[in-house]
Amino acid sequence: MQTASSHSIYHDMFIKSTPQKVFDAITQPEHLNNWWTLKCSGSPVEGNEYNFYFTPEYDWYGKVSKAENGEAFHIKMTNADEDWNPTSFGFDLTEFEGGVDVKFWHVDWPECNHHFRRSSYCWAILLQGLKNYVEKGIIIPFEERE
Repeated sequence: MQTASSHSIYHDMFIKSTPQKVFDAITQPEHLNNWWTLKCSGSPVEGNEYNFYFTPEYDWYGKVSKAENGEAFHIKMTNADEDWNPTSFGFDLTEFEGGVDVKFWHVDWPECNHHFRRSSYCWAILLQGLKNYVEKGIIIPFEERE
């Protein structure tokens, strides 16, 4: 078990699509609702706030810290639960041989506790959902997502 003061989640994947389509899928509320949130609002402009709504108990907010069209989208959580509040997550996109190399990260977790480990697992499953959504148009109903 790690003893560092903060913990991080990293996932890399390849999506057969264009950087713009991937960027839209990770930044536009109507697309986020198809693979992650139940309801979402926000726009990919630095300083803007997103509302990531999952249930009444999980009605979270984050501020855009970086938004470069087709290249990067980063969020600093501002109002979530105790474990997520100090964290930031982001997607860095690079066009590569017929698709997009996606580097996902979620950093500054205060503890390597159950919630951190569960979130790491859920991100992996959700990112697979993002890939299937962008490549194949598959939408998994919210109730069936991890």
